Amino acid sequence: MDDYEKRLPEDPYGEETKPNARVWRVYVEEAAAFDGIMVNQYRDGLDVMLVFAGLFSAVVTSFLVQVSQNLQADYAQMSALLLHDLVSIQLSDGASAFNITSPSVDPAQKFVPDTIDVWINGLWVVSLTAALVVALAAVLVKQWLHHYVSLPSGTPMDRSHVRQFRFMGLEHWRVRVIIGMLPLTMHVSLMLFLAGLVLFFIPL
Repeated sequence: MDDYEKRLPEDPYGEETKPNARVWRVYVEEAAAFDGIMVNQYRDGLDVMLVFAGLFSAVVTSFLVQVSQNLQADYAQMSALLLHDLVSIQLSDGASAFNITSPSVDPAQKFVPDTIDVWINGLWVVSLTAALVVALAAVLVKQWLHHYVSLPSGTPMDRSHVRQFRFMGLEHWRVRVIIGMLPLTMHVSLMLFLAGLVLFFIPL
């Protein structure tokens, strides 16, 4: 640490707490060094989290678009089955009416998706939601950090007061805890996706 007594001249007697006093200039310099290290560490982690959350969300979305179709009736398959039944009835022309089987599907019957399809879609929707929450939180925190380090112009005393006010806000809103929770939330999102992936491959 530099010796501030050698770098900065001593304040005249009675001016130790003036707006341009040495104590405020020392505080601004030390706070800038501390904040620079802290913010750079946070930004590096947030950048990695943003990239991973973006790529992961794209992967989950591609899977979800495919499996969400299983939650509604497949009318194309239903039409093919009914057409097959119609052809079978025409080919059996002249046979007894009692030998004609009932249609393989009932268009009037309410469609009920399989339980495993509901679970897969539910797990992947929650996984995608968690990943998007992580991405949104990371963007908001990066914006807050950018505002945190951009101190306004003014006297060293004013800059010191603004910096301390913002630092107290950082502690009050537990920004460090929020940043620490982002990787944990991303891990939960990944585990939910893997659980849905296992269920997806079970019937195959």
